[in-house]
Amino acid sequence: MRVSELVAETGIPLASVKFYLREGLLMPGETTSATRAVYGEEHVRRLRLIKALTALGIPLAKVREIVEVIDAPVESLFTTLGAALSALPPYLDSDEAGEAGASSEPVDYPRARAALACLGQTYTPDYPAVAQLENALATVEQIGIPMSEARLRAYGQHVRGIAEADLAEMPTDSALSAIEYAVVGTVCYEPVLAAMRRLAHQDLAAASVGTPVVTDVQKSSENTEREDDDR
Repeated sequence: MRVSELVAETGIPLASVKFYLREGLLMPGETTSATRAVYGEEHVRRLRLIKALTALGIPLAKVREIVEVIDAPVESLFTTLGAALSALPPYLDSDEAGEAGASSEPVDYPRARAALACLGQTYTPDYPAVAQLENALATVEQIGIPMSEARLRAYGQHVRGIAEADLAEMPTDSALSAIEYAVVGTVCYEPVLAAMRRLAHQDLAAASVGTPVVTDVQKSSENTEREDDDR
């Protein structure tokens, strides 16, 4: 397809497409003349990936890290996925990142290490999620609601089930498909999980304190009953 068709297919403005081309985020098209190039499905997929990531607030510098991993995967899919997911938020601040990279020895994160040992999970010490977990556990400690072992085990059990469901749906036709699924799915589904958790809190709290929660289904039923009474 021509660049105008690429714009129409993805809904991304021409100026943005040209910017992504200049910045190397989008691979060049196949040149057909001095002033024309054609583009294929791989360009559509890349633009949709960029659009999804930027729409969710991922900085372009991090988007670049992700597409560079996709374009030049390392020795294994496992390592490649880890590198791509490392570019997702929450980000470590510059001091933490510098400390982690200053030594060949992994930085110790005692809270995260103890939590993962309690759950019996294997992990790579320098994987960014370990530092993210350490920071999160330190924060809840400072607030005065430290993570109890009972809560940790309950969270761990259900989070693992979610992770198993995610991996069961991961495409296996290519490394590119797997990386795109993991990156976009992680970013897009985390807000869904947060919202579902809050709605579960509401449902359970309403049941425990006896506060009625009127659902849309109940409202519709009540409206129908009123209409019947009016007739």
